[in-house]
Amino acid sequence: MKIIDMHCDTISRIYQEREQDKEANLRENMFQADLMKMKSADYLMQNFALFIDLSETQNPYETFHGQLAVFREEIQKNSDLILPVTDFTDILANEKQGKMSALLTLEEGEVCGGSPDRLSEIYDLGVRMMTFTWNYPNTLGFPAEPAPLTGLKNDRVPRPAALPHPNPDNGSVSLRPQKGLTSMGIEFLSEMERLGIIADVSHLSDEGIQDVCRFATRPFCASHSNAQSLCGRGRNLTDTLIQNIAEKGGVIGVNYYGPFLSDTPDEKGIFFSRAKDIVRHICHISNIGGIYCIGLGSDFDGIDDNLELENCSQMELLEHELRKCGFHTSEIEQIFYKNVLNFYRELL
Repeated sequence: MKIIDMHCDTISRIYQEREQDKEANLRENMFQADLMKMKSADYLMQNFALFIDLSETQNPYETFHGQLAVFREEIQKNSDLILPVTDFTDILANEKQGKMSALLTLEEGEVCGGSPDRLSEIYDLGVRMMTFTWNYPNTLGFPAEPAPLTGLKNDRVPRPAALPHPNPDNGSVSLRPQKGLTSMGIEFLSEMERLGIIADVSHLSDEGIQDVCRFATRPFCASHSNAQSLCGRGRNLTDTLIQNIAEKGGVIGVNYYGPFLSDTPDEKGIFFSRAKDIVRHICHISNIGGIYCIGLGSDFDGIDDNLELENCSQMELLEHELRKCGFHTSEIEQIFYKNVLNFYRELL
């Protein structure tokens, strides 16, 4: 069964390894995602995020270009397996050639430094999806969970203590600061839509996502987010936001990270990611927003290794669990790739 994954950090992982003078490549590696694993699992397309941690760079724009160079080099070296896409027809052409597709995304809008000209530049460089922020406030908006000053990607650190913001959907605790998009963030949303850069609300605060719902004129996505009703992490989406994204024609890529799947660690204190828990979130999102708003957003190579789906070659485990829960083949195809493909058909 074909697969489209809306978010992985593999390019950034390769960049970080090379910054430490270690060898790393996209074709075959010991990470959670590489091209050979993707090919064996019948991937149609992978979104490759350029992830910028503002606490680890003095110049986000320069770091972006460093990671962009890695992406271009690796895609060019592996053109026998995968080709880049900048519009929907590229996906179809690549599939016809028997090749996978690579969509370039940006995880941290501060790379633009508040400049619409720089936003236009990153579009010209091939970026087709962007988060407004990661885990730090910036010129565009406020994050769901401010990152502790650890120097680590927040998706890899233990769950922080909850802040006392009640979730109106179910009375549970929300970790989200109640701040939204800035005026510049609203301007950027309009310019992103004009250019053709898909707005990605993963990592954005509740009020920020509400602002996107209010001002967006085109569908948008949450590329790697789960359901807060099932796991109270502030990075997850309330039922109201799930419904709002679905009503806007958007898609939500379900994240495989253990602390975003369950509130309860195992006896060793580990938040282990199990396929059945991923399916719990898929079921819930389907019940709230409908089957057509669900996709996959693994967050591979941006999360820890406490995974039943150890890497991208093991997607049959998720398919098996979906079938156990009563999903039919046509529904699994919608979740695995068709919903996101139709989303791109409209927006790319």
